[in-house]
Amino acid sequence: MCRWQAYSGRPIPLESLLFQVQHSLIDQSMSSRSAETPTNADGFGLGWYGAREVPGLFRSIRPAWNDFNLRDLAAQIESRLFLAHVRATSLATVQETNCHPFRWKNWLFVHNGEVFEIENFRQRLLMLIAPEYFRNMLGTTDSEVLFHLALTFGLERDPLGALERMAGCVESVAAQHGTAEALWMTLGLSDGESVWAVRYASDGAAPTLHYSRSVEDLTALGLAAQAAQALGPEARMIVSEPIGKIAAGWIAVPQASALHLRAGQVETRVFTPRVPSLGAVQVP
Repeated sequence: MCRWQAYSGRPIPLESLLFQVQHSLIDQSMSSRSAETPTNADGFGLGWYGAREVPGLFRSIRPAWNDFNLRDLAAQIESRLFLAHVRATSLATVQETNCHPFRWKNWLFVHNGEVFEIENFRQRLLMLIAPEYFRNMLGTTDSEVLFHLALTFGLERDPLGALERMAGCVESVAAQHGTAEALWMTLGLSDGESVWAVRYASDGAAPTLHYSRSVEDLTALGLAAQAAQALGPEARMIVSEPIGKIAAGWIAVPQASALHLRAGQVETRVFTPRVPSLGAVQVP
């Protein structure tokens, strides 16, 4: 499928993590460890937070490893929090508006996975998206549908609760159309202060997801923490697959789990889809 990365910590040049470490996200766009899609060449995207509330966004359909604009931007931009994504498409076409991250005001969203057989019930899901968010949809991916459903179900007030309601909604609608196991996903989400992440699949076999250990943990384990110390004590990452040279520096996220990363601290909890109350949402 796809690969994505989130970073939160002191401001750093984006190239230091996107290009200058072993098995970086850009390397993964050419040779990821995914058996399904070892090459992610259907575009990339980068969303970063700077001096303004609304994050910057750069997306392209070029392969990430062969885009000199990306290299130049990553060398010049410093950010304290960013999300990056390399894409391997399933059904949706290769176009810039289908590249992640997706943005709503100060929110960024990335997705790895798919909604199985969504072509059978996509129209029903679209009808559930609130009008104010529907106007923000520019592409044709299942990922963008997930994001705007979550916004409809209260993402801006209760991020993880909204994602659980989104997942419950998709599974319920899919089941009504004969698809028993519809969701297969990892999600990354940020408002510019926190990062939330989810690993979940209807069949219990979601794509991989990892988060980095703290500098204190690396030191306690006797591992080389020089690079982590250079980033600062609050620097943490969430990734589809580990980057760098130290495998023990990463913790695998269990199936059906959610993370909340803020100020260097990671909290985990069980992720449980919940069928939402549709309330004022008009259902055809």
